[in-house]
Amino acid sequence: MSDAITVSLNGNTEALESGQSLQHALQQWGLSDKKVATAINGDFVPRSRYSDTTIDDGDQIDVVTPVGGG
Repeated sequence: MSDAITVSLNGNTEALESGQSLQHALQQWGLSDKKVATAINGDFVPRSRYSDTTIDDGDQIDVVTPVGGG
């Protein structure tokens, strides 16, 4: 991995290659096929923006799976 960065994923430290999109990172973490809601540094990122949202060193990424109830 060249030019690695470190991010927080749901409170856990993860290493990524610099310049990765959120979409690519979710694929790497095995989350791309799941219905999830994602925020970077507290800001919600719509699914339509995953491919053009670049992750930066030190970003805090929160990924949650919606839970249905009733």
